[in-house]
Amino acid sequence: MRRSRLAAVAAAALALTLTACGGQAGSGGGGGGEQPYIAIVSKGFQHQFWQAVKKGADQEAAKQGVTISFEGPATESDIEAQVTMLTNALAKQPSALGFAALDSKAAAPLLAQAKSLNIPVVAFDSGVDSDVPLTTAATDNKAAAAEAAKHMAEALGGTGKVAMVVHDQTSKSGTDRRDGFVEWMTANAPGITLLDPQYGGGDQAKSADITKSIISANPDLKGIYAANEGSAVGVIKGVEESGATGLTIIGFDSGKAQIDAINSGTMLGAITQDPVGMGEQLVQAAVKATKGEQLPEVIDTGFFWYDKSNIDSPDIKAVLYE
Repeated sequence: MRRSRLAAVAAAALALTLTACGGQAGSGGGGGGEQPYIAIVSKGFQHQFWQAVKKGADQEAAKQGVTISFEGPATESDIEAQVTMLTNALAKQPSALGFAALDSKAAAPLLAQAKSLNIPVVAFDSGVDSDVPLTTAATDNKAAAAEAAKHMAEALGGTGKVAMVVHDQTSKSGTDRRDGFVEWMTANAPGITLLDPQYGGGDQAKSADITKSIISANPDLKGIYAANEGSAVGVIKGVEESGATGLTIIGFDSGKAQIDAINSGTMLGAITQDPVGMGEQLVQAAVKATKGEQLPEVIDTGFFWYDKSNIDSPDIKAVLYE
């Protein structure tokens, strides 16, 4: 299996690097600096969401007097690149690690390595199928997806065919945003017909192509739910390029393209997280972990529904990002 190969290669590379460095378990500090060093490996870097998480992490690091690094692969489908980044981050023996997994199973052996090195791990955005992280700072993605489903059902009057374009089926955020939407619809909107979810890796171009294919195959389509920023931007583009009209589009996250689409009426609304707050709480938790302080199992970073009716309100403006 590809996951097993990735994990084995990463674990071997980490062991060799640590041997070469002569590092000691739990030494921390990222090269011996006086400030605690927190290595953060995210699911991506290019999307505006991750830039907002980084902004929050940078702000909190300055307040806490710690040094951080923040990196992620170019696309949210590049699991191998993320595994390499995680391997390299652990080789620096940071005081703590912040990690948002693209594929939690592929990362499991490396998280076990972190535990053996006494490097505390704080998960963020996506939970990890592992007991190694001390806490997870994340949106309640199932509840957020259920809120999106509720608004979709209301907009369609409880009937019609709805498609889903999801970023992945390997991360916890991907599966939760899919399952939360499906479960709410199944329980509360029997008149809605859900098409099988399609996965675009959070890539705008791929998600646009998927959207055009869905529309072509389903001329009676009434709505599309897009489960993250890249998926949503791709759906918007795909609908525009297909020339389809009258579709109800609901997205996830923020960014200029979605804000513009909501203001223009192309998109009904979206769920926004609080990415700056997520970055802040990630660093707060990591600092507490370096001090051995008790942490809750989950840190709920919150979510909000926004549409044309409230997009300019102060509360919503505070959690939107362009």
